[in-house]
Amino acid sequence: MRKNLVKNLSFALFDSGETILGALIFSTFFPLYITQHIDTKIYSFVYGISFIFSFIFALFLGKIADEKRLRKPFYILFILLTGFLCISIGIFEQFPIIALFLFSLMAISHQQAFVFYNSMLLDFEKKGFISGLGVAFGYIGSAIALIFLARVLHIPDVFYITALIFLILSFPSMVFLENPQPSKKVSIKEVFKDRRFLLVILSILSLTEVANTLLAMMSIYLKKVYGFEDVYIYKIIGFSAIGGILGGIVWGKLVDIFSAKKLFTFGFFLWIGFLIFLPLAPAKIILTVGFLAGFSLAHLWTVSRVVILEEFPQEEASLRFSFLSLSERIASTTGLLTWTALLFFTGDNFRLSALLMVIFPVLGLALYWKVKSN
Repeated sequence: MRKNLVKNLSFALFDSGETILGALIFSTFFPLYITQHIDTKIYSFVYGISFIFSFIFALFLGKIADEKRLRKPFYILFILLTGFLCISIGIFEQFPIIALFLFSLMAISHQQAFVFYNSMLLDFEKKGFISGLGVAFGYIGSAIALIFLARVLHIPDVFYITALIFLILSFPSMVFLENPQPSKKVSIKEVFKDRRFLLVILSILSLTEVANTLLAMMSIYLKKVYGFEDVYIYKIIGFSAIGGILGGIVWGKLVDIFSAKKLFTFGFFLWIGFLIFLPLAPAKIILTVGFLAGFSLAHLWTVSRVVILEEFPQEEASLRFSFLSLSERIASTTGLLTWTALLFFTGDNFRLSALLMVIFPVLGLALYWKVKSN
């Protein structure tokens, strides 16, 4: 019992540390720092290229990890490398070109660590609950980062402190999680030819498009549509975090009861309903909307990685999770591009643009039904 508790907390703590790293470094401090010295287009291009290299590395390293049972060794390697590179950015902060190069390497390393982290779910019997627990701890980490840490940290200290927090929170998983044992000869070519798998990834991508756009644009949406003050917007985002924490636990429990396959289908209807309700929501119930946003986001993050393990060979977990990681990165770009296009065509009508985003979960549902019918 005690051993299981330690394992569960070890898995969840990494999600918390990873979210703090993402919130402080990837989303906030580094973009603000580097764009003071280097053109934003160059930064965006380099960051985008790093995702391509990350996917290529993840394919080949995932194949090796699945065949030779090296999931945990690779997981530990890339955690340590990510922390080291984060510290190195702080050391070379006065040399923006070098810092950008180190950041690109850190982005690649960070993605590798997350791919192998997802594959560590293989070692748990109740995969839904553990996945949801990680999501809940991730929301807690995000809240801590944005409410407490972001206000008091400064460059270059933020790189040192964030790296230390990330490594400390990752340490229990490096010690107490066991190396998943399933293995077999894996063919990258055969996975690319697996049409059913690619349709599932595309259906997950359709929801991730909406999720990432919501995360990036919610504060602007609330300001433009309702005219809320910043303090009230922070309160709404706080309610969203509460929804995410509760949602991670609830969805995780439900996955273990009903299966990820059944719960994932429900997610499309959840997002369709949310996107129809959002433009109609009056200001007086907007806190409830924030809660529902977090609850819906928790469904996606909790269920999607368990779906991969349920629907496809677990011996190929690392390789297949590299596709899931890529879909999340693609969604960050295409979702925002789509949102920009919708605002352009609707004449900056935020409510109508939000409603039109419903096309993504509708398309994803069609793709997933095609998978189920086959």
